[in-house]
Amino acid sequence: MKMGWHQDNRINRNVIHVRLKDGKIWIEEDRTEDGIATDLLQAEVSCEDIVLAFHPPRLRQFTEFATA
Repeated sequence: MKMGWHQDNRINRNVIHVRLKDGKIWIEEDRTEDGIATDLLQAEVSCEDIVLAFHPPRLRQFTEFATA
């Protein structure tokens, strides 16, 4: 989570949001430098078990990852 102030504006947002749903890893938000999906693949998690949920459902079919 990133929190703090920028001038008079409050900053409060998630850097990463990952959840487990239906036996898959759903990446809802990922503002990390290399991406959590890269770390998961390096840990030998199958790309069929990872959903890039930050992409609209209609576009997920064009990635190498699971659609849902």
